[in-house]
Amino acid sequence: MELAAGPDDGAVNALLEAVGLGSLAHNWLGDPSTALWSVLAVMVWTQIGFPLVIFMSGLQRVDPSLYEAAEIDGASWARRFWHVTVPQIRPEIFVVLLWTTIAALKAFPQIFVLTKGGPGGATNVPSYYSYVNFFEKQDVGYGSAIATVLTLVIIALTVVFLRAQGRELEGEDR
Repeated sequence: MELAAGPDDGAVNALLEAVGLGSLAHNWLGDPSTALWSVLAVMVWTQIGFPLVIFMSGLQRVDPSLYEAAEIDGASWARRFWHVTVPQIRPEIFVVLLWTTIAALKAFPQIFVLTKGGPGGATNVPSYYSYVNFFEKQDVGYGSAIATVLTLVIIALTVVFLRAQGRELEGEDR
């Protein structure tokens, strides 16, 4: 028995049908206006575990007495979060931002499996474009150049993130 899925089948469309919003069912990966967002949703779903673990470990480092002091001073939940939690987990925020930025820039497997750069090139990200030029068009020089520039962009972003984190840590030491 062979299961064939049409472009309008899938978990999201079935959920929309189940809650009475069947009119919103859509060919998410086949529409150029929603394809990249659909791939983004898949990437968030597959990548959410690492940031969750990092943030949970960072939250365990926060001293509970800081929350108590802020609460005694009359700080709201939002103020406690912004002025106590965020500064305490700033290193974890930098790690997660760097990790997810790099993951987004090298989003080859998700694009390859879900859309192959389509529809109409709507999901043609640099990593997939490099692959297409290198292996499918056999334009090795151009594909290599794209991969090299992507690597340089990732290295530059890493340096920027690390310097920003270093400045942040220097400011805390003063």
